[in-house]
Amino acid sequence: MTIALITGASSGIGTVYARRLAARGHDLVLVARATERLNALAGELRSAHGVAIEVITADLTDAAQTEPVAQRLRADPPIDILVNNAGAGLSGGLSHADPVALENLLRLNSLVPTLLTAAVLPGMLERGHGSIVNIASVLALLPEYSHGIYAATKSYVLTMSQSLHAEVVSRGIYVQAVLPVATRTEIYDRMGGDISKVPDVMEVDDLVDAALIGFDRKELVTIPPVPDAADWDAFERARMVLALGFSNSKPAKRYRS
Repeated sequence: MTIALITGASSGIGTVYARRLAARGHDLVLVARATERLNALAGELRSAHGVAIEVITADLTDAAQTEPVAQRLRADPPIDILVNNAGAGLSGGLSHADPVALENLLRLNSLVPTLLTAAVLPGMLERGHGSIVNIASVLALLPEYSHGIYAATKSYVLTMSQSLHAEVVSRGIYVQAVLPVATRTEIYDRMGGDISKVPDVMEVDDLVDAALIGFDRKELVTIPPVPDAADWDAFERARMVLALGFSNSKPAKRYRS
């Protein structure tokens, strides 16, 4: 029986991942701030699927509360799947942002998935198998569409996933970056927004079901709303064409007077 640890499991994408993975027979470790919600979800999944559930209450913007989660990732029984889902948004641009809010967003969206991945990875490498799922955003590819640093945090998650994949794929570790489009979760309410004003919102169940198909196919990058995988392949080819110029030791002619 494999074990999956899911951050941000008390609502939205994390809750649906918990339900889907429990239905697949995985035991779970559920992590979030909302203890009552976690316990209710744990009871539901134990009853429905007969799986073992651990609950860890933690505010991952707090380093002291993050450490017990990292300790669980290093402990036995081992974690086979890490779903780095916990995240937040921040309304408004950078010029008037509260420094504490910026630091919390950077910690939750970028630093925490890095630290948790670093905690689980040595054991996975020793065993020769394991999966790490990082929830990013399509805004990682469209930073102009988002004010402030949210898109930058998700761009970090994407590039970390790509770099990690190159490092560990040959050693039996699977890494997936999931890039949701606007999805019907509580993140909008927490930011003081109104999701009813957001066009073309994807339902959470649809997002996670698509992400799990990508997981089963061992995709490195899964973008559920994109209709043709060839579009991503073309994007990657264009990136590699651009990279051909990176090895030049002199500035390009267009930069020389």
